[in-house]
Amino acid sequence: MVQDDEHQSTKEHVRIKTILVVEDDTGIGEVLVQAILQETSYLPVLVANGFEALNTVKNIRPHLFILDYKLPRMNGLDLYEQLHHIKEFAETPTIMMSAQLPKKELGGRAILGMEKPIDIDDLLQAIDRLLG
Repeated sequence: MVQDDEHQSTKEHVRIKTILVVEDDTGIGEVLVQAILQETSYLPVLVANGFEALNTVKNIRPHLFILDYKLPRMNGLDLYEQLHHIKEFAETPTIMMSAQLPKKELGGRAILGMEKPIDIDDLLQAIDRLLG
């Protein structure tokens, strides 16, 4: 019976969609993670910069990227380009957040732009639209 429980748990784990949240402001990142954990069935993974994100996707396969635009050493658009050049992530939906969204640069890319401060309800609805 234990094997059945483990098998069922593994199957459920496979069905859980993962969201990679890339946010260098720890406070904002934690609020986003808590909101996603409490209000959705998705699993958020928080990293602080683009280099951590690129390293993280070697081990997990996110179903959605939430990227801050103003990241240290590599901005969100540069990270988006690098992630989407990886074959497995070419079609992965992306939300970009910033107080100063580069709207011109977002055009022509499959990115949903959201202005900071983020309305959590709007973010959760966008996540459900993109992953639902």
